[in-house]
Amino acid sequence: MIEVFKTNVQEVDQSKMIVGKLLEHFPNSIINFDLEDCDKILRIHSSSISNKKIIELLDSYGFQCEVLL
Repeated sequence: MIEVFKTNVQEVDQSKMIVGKLLEHFPNSIINFDLEDCDKILRIHSSSISNKKIIELLDSYGFQCEVLL
């Protein structure tokens, strides 16, 4: 299962921190950002994904995140 999110993450350092935190909650997942994209894409490939948990986690660090449809 792959989920794609639109974020407001701007910096590579921020994206690395978020990927690390997400991997704590979703081990064995493939997580990456595409900061070159205008939507600052967060892509998560995992067997089980909780969109709500991902959005809440980014929000707790002050970032906006929404499922990209």
